[in-house]
Amino acid sequence: MTTPITEIISNLEYDWLTVLQSKTESLQAYDKYIRDAEEANSQPCVEMLKKLRAAESKQVQEIRQHLISVMQNGSM
Repeated sequence: MTTPITEIISNLEYDWLTVLQSKTESLQAYDKYIRDAEEANSQPCVEMLKKLRAAESKQVQEIRQHLISVMQNGSM
């Protein structure tokens, strides 16, 4: 018999890991979008995409720090 996922990891833990994964995947997408804008010689688009990527990167760092903190405390 298979153990239900909710007995292995809580919904909240799963949610946070999913958010982190999604955010890091978006960082990779921004890298591609920035290259595309550079190839199109669109400096305004490059600058805006870099600004958006920086904000996303900051959020990834904040989420990571939050997860470290709650994991050290032993509860979400």
